[in-house]
Order: sequence, then structure tokens, then C-alpha cells
Amino acid sequence: MEAFELLRVNLLSPVVLAFLAGMAATLIRSELEFPQPVLNAISIYLVFSIALQGGTELSEVRLEEVWAPVLAATAAAFLLPIATYLSARRLLKLDVANAAGLAALFGSVSSVTFLAAVGFAEKMGTPSEPFLPALVSIMEWGILVALVIALPGHAKNQEAPWAGLGPIAIETLRGRSVILIISGLIIGFLIGPEGFQPVAPVFKDAFRGVLMLFLLEMGMVAARQLRDFFRLGPRLLIFGTLQPLVHGLIGVAVGHLAGLSPGGAFVFGAICGSASYIDAPVAVRATLPQANPGIYLTTSLGITFPFNLLLGLPLYYQFSLWLD
Repeated sequence: MEAFELLRVNLLSPVVLAFLAGMAATLIRSELEFPQPVLNAISIYLVFSIALQGGTELSEVRLEEVWAPVLAATAAAFLLPIATYLSARRLLKLDVANAAGLAALFGSVSSVTFLAAVGFAEKMGTPSEPFLPALVSIMEWGILVALVIALPGHAKNQEAPWAGLGPIAIETLRGRSVILIISGLIIGFLIGPEGFQPVAPVFKDAFRGVLMLFLLEMGMVAARQLRDFFRLGPRLLIFGTLQPLVHGLIGVAVGHLAGLSPGGAFVFGAICGSASYIDAPVAVRATLPQANPGIYLTTSLGITFPFNLLLGLPLYYQFSLWLD
């Protein structure tokens, strides 16, 4: 399929249109608003659903199919935050705390970008491998790697500068996304396809409709972040688009080398190019309170997320097809 056609298909997909509708609602100052408990329930449902389906299909996967992708995800959890930190320090001239804050978000994974990529791959007739949710849970540890980079400077006045490493690791492991992904994978693996059938109407058939609601809210949030973008200047725009693009294209290539299908390599590249805006900001705020949320959150949610959703996904997919 031609690149222009891929772009058209992506822009006219229900989830992207819902995202754009949310942005429009905020820009015209609409009173549309989701209660926070509803948003929490929706996000829990989405992450748990994809993990449950992945675990169900993972029960039929052989071990030799997963070792190379798992190794690739582990390497990405270390290399992506380091690359982001170095870029933020050298290109944006940020201090240690703000550079580490960006590294934590870009070294982690956006669950919504992952879900959108999985849906895009299925729509194009090239579904991804069922074990990719397991790779997402591994790459969430990029948060820890990024915070460790800043820890010596953050704790330079303490006698034990690495004393905060254990609590950070525990909080990362206890994070909502990690718990939901791991528990969903385990439950799905144990019940298998046959046990999944009774709950499939809830966790599979209704999935895309609920995802549209969540993207509607994300559009509203992203539009509110645009105000901070105009205040902080164009350098964040360049960083927030080029950094994920480089990560994503390299991720696609690594996915192919790890033996993933074209659809699987595309999704792996999409999660490499994504930036967290839910769990990682919480960890950054708790560990590096001096880091400016207007920098790391605006870049992640106001620039990188829309870029990936609108343009990044078709670019990664086209590159994956070209490598195949």
C-alpha cells in the first residue's frame, strides 16, 4: 500500500478521529469532561484487556519464538532512556533532573500508543504476535534506568547516594500498568483460548469502543498541553518528533532482526517510539521534584503522542513493510 494511502487510512480510523474530536472540543472551550473515576476505570480496562488477550494467545506460543524479542525489549529498556538523556542534555541543554525526566517518559511505553498500533496492524491485515504485551511490561523498567541516571546527582549530599534505588524499583514493579499487564498475561496464559471465550464479549468485542472514549479524553488533554508548548518554544517540537521517530525506526529494524513478523516489528517500533504520560510522570514527580512537568509532560503528551498517533504509525508501518 502507498504511503499516502496508509496515512489516509490512519487519519480516518475511529481512534484517530476520536482523538481529533477531543482536541477540537478543548480548543472551542467545550464543557465536555470525563469524571476521573471513569477515566481510571477505562484505562484499567484497556490495559488489562490487551494483556488478557495476549496471555490467552501466549499459551499457544513456543519458547523459541519469544527469546529474541524478549532480549530486544530488555536492551531497549536500557538503551532508550540513555539515548533520550544524552539528547536532552546535548541538544536541549537541559539540566540533569529535566533531562532524566524526559528520559523516564521516553524510556517507558505509552500503553495507548501500543493499543493503537496493535489495532492498526490488525486493520492492515498484518496482526502482531500475541506475546507483545510481555515486551511492554519489560520496557516499563526504562523508567528505573532513567531515574538511576540522575540519582547520584540528586543524592550527592546523602551518605548513600544509591539508597533510593530500592524504593524506585519497588514502585516501578507496583505500578498500575505493570501489575495489570503481568496479571492479565498470567490469567490469560492459565485459562487459554477456551477459558477466554465466556469473557470475550467484555474484554474483546467491546474493546475498540472503549478505546475510542479514552482517545476522546486524550485529545482534550493533549490540546490543553499545546499552551505549554507555545510557551516553551520550538526546540521541544523538534525533540518531541525526531527523538521518537529515530527510536521507532530503529525499533522496527530491531524487531525484524529479532524474528518478528512485519506487523509485530511495526508494533515493537511503535512502542519504542512512544513516551509514557501516565505512570512515568508519577515516578518522576516523586523522585525528581525539581524537574519541570511543563517540559517532560508537554513533550510526551502534547507533541510525541499526537505525532505518533497521526503520522508515526503509518511511517513505522511503511518502514516495516519495506524491510520485509
